[in-house]
Amino acid sequence: MSVAFSVVTEVQLDEAIALYVASGINRPTHQPERMQGMLKHANLIITARQDNQLVGLARCLTDYNFVVYIADLLVDKACQQQGIGARLLAEVQRVTGPQVQQLLLSAPSAMEYYPKVGFSPLNNAFAIARKE
Repeated sequence: MSVAFSVVTEVQLDEAIALYVASGINRPTHQPERMQGMLKHANLIITARQDNQLVGLARCLTDYNFVVYIADLLVDKACQQQGIGARLLAEVQRVTGPQVQQLLLSAPSAMEYYPKVGFSPLNNAFAIARKE
């Protein structure tokens, strides 16, 4: 089955939450207002659909000139290891251009994945943890 990749301006909240749950990624899916805000304020969203079903998503923040922060990269567990995540990342690069650096924070379970798709580990990042 083929997968269609698209840059979109919005995603239906219910299907997005279902995908977050199906992917296993840890996000506040029990707080729909917060999830809606996360989707609304992303300025680059790329979806992957198989038979019109949402199976993958890249949620990004970018200036389209220097940096793109990939806030979420998720693929339904039933569709993982088919290259969908790598294609989503390639679409981010295609849309933002070669002059734009891609940055992301990895879940511990994905630390071995990102070097396989061209990412280099960094040791010069800092964070202040969420309070909620």
